[in-house]
Parts: sequence; C-alpha cells; structure tokens
Amino acid sequence: MNRLRALLAWIARGRTAVIGLPYLWLLAFFMLPFLIVLKISVSEVDGVVFKEVLSLKDGVLALSIKLSNYVFITEDDLYFKTYLSSIKYAAVTTVLCLAIGYPFAYFMARAKASLQPALLMLVMLPFWTSFLLRVYAWKGLLTEHGWVSDLLIALRVDHLLLAAGVIPALGKFMNSPFSLVLGMVYTYLPFMILPLYGNLAKMDLRLLEAASDLGATPWVAFWKVTVPLSKAGIIAGSMLVFIPCIGEFVIPELLGGPQTLMIGRVLWDEFFSNNDWPMASTVAVVMVLLILVPLAIFNRYQAQAQEQRK
Repeated sequence: MNRLRALLAWIARGRTAVIGLPYLWLLAFFMLPFLIVLKISVSEVDGVVFKEVLSLKDGVLALSIKLSNYVFITEDDLYFKTYLSSIKYAAVTTVLCLAIGYPFAYFMARAKASLQPALLMLVMLPFWTSFLLRVYAWKGLLTEHGWVSDLLIALRVDHLLLAAGVIPALGKFMNSPFSLVLGMVYTYLPFMILPLYGNLAKMDLRLLEAASDLGATPWVAFWKVTVPLSKAGIIAGSMLVFIPCIGEFVIPELLGGPQTLMIGRVLWDEFFSNNDWPMASTVAVVMVLLILVPLAIFNRYQAQAQEQRK
C-alpha cells in the first residue's frame, strides 16, 4: 500500500513537472521581458535612467505611471496608419499563402505515400538556407535586369501591376508593395503548407466516398467535406503566417519602400534612430496586444473543437 502511494505521488510530481515546465518557459522568456518593456513604456526618463514606477519615500508607496505615450499613439495618424498598413499587408500575405498553399498541401496529401517525404522535403528545403540570404536573393531578382524582373516585363505583367497600384512605374518592381508582399509570401508559404498537409493527410477518405455515393460531385464533396474538415489546418496556418507578418522588419527594410511602412520599421526607428525607448516600448506593447487578439480567437476555436469532439 505504501509503495502504491509512493508511486502515485511520484506520478503526480512528474505530471506537475511536465505541465509546469512550459509555463516556466513562458514566464522566463515571454512574460518577464514583456513586463520589462511595459514598465519602460510607462516610465519617466531622467537623462539615460528610467525612473522607478513604484517608489517608497517616508513610508509612502507612490505609483508613477506615464500614459502620455499611449495617448500620443491614439492622436498621431502615423502610428494608426502604420498599424493598419501592417495588418493589411499581413492579411494579404495570409490570403495569398492560403490560395497557393492549400492546393499544394492537398496535392501532397493525395500523392503516393512514397512521394510524400520528397514533397515534404521540397517544402522544407528553403529553411536550409539563411532567411537573410533568401530575402537578398529576391532583391537581386527584382532589380533592373534581374531575370525575374525581365521575365515579368516580357510578359507585360508590370502593366497589370501598375494598373493595380502596387508598383510605382513600369518595370520598377523593387521598393514597392508588390516586392514586399512577394517576399513575405515566399518566406512564410511553408508555414501555411505544413499545418494544412498535416491536417489533410489525416483526413478519412471514406467520407469522400460516402459523399460520392450520395450523389455529390467531386467539387461539391471538396467544398462540403474536405474544406470543413481542414478548418483547423487553415486556422493554424493562417495564424502562423499572419502573426509574424505583422511585426516583420527585415523584408520591409530590404524589399519594401517608403510607401510600404510597417510597424517593425517604426519600432526600429524609435529605438535606434530617435533613441526614444519609452515610445518604442509603447509601440511594441500595442503590437503585442494586436497579436494577442488573433491568438485568443485561435485558442477559442481550438477549445470549441475539442468540446465538439467530446
């Protein structure tokens, strides 16, 4: 009996450790840094020193919070337009990644079992090269006399892009919304394909056979059966693309231009050009709060999906 109790106690401790370690990781590498940034955003600056938010003097505990930076963000159109621009480019990138990635993931999931590892390796192959080098490569491909630029000009695609207002002039692809979105779609496309493939590969194909027996055409079966069952993969892939795109800095800096201003570049300017750390921290806090909204929606959907399975 004592041995059984000791075994149960050991299992309980192990379970607590398994559950507690991820929370400790989040506390150490997310919550504490975020609280430090939050403290800087509401702190007064005395030269190069940040004043303490909480101070104890003559037995009186004083709380000094500076909210002027947050008020300034709501009043300044630059920050509002920058946040909207970041959300817009992240949303466009997510939609394009979904439009490109879903057919590819569907093809991978329906391919022969012997071919699937090779196709999966092709999706992950870009990760074998430095992210920075891949972005620089697109810079060379889209500049004047780059072979991608010459190909688009030969196909007269630049006329369509100019009519859509995503390039500044004919044959000018760099430093434009087109080059920015192209770079982000190329970079984050694998993050859309992998969750979709994992979801579609586990789908029970007998459901499609049942739909066919009931008279559904392949197209109707796809929309009525495949797409709803892959909803979890669509949401997961969209979150994996949308969230990092909002705070992207490298791609807008190398491929974008002044008209493709995003919050990552504004954050960099506040920190390193203006040396205004409280304002930069305020921008970062608001950006994190914007990212938490889609995360909360995703977690709510996951919880609802688990309840429905039960």
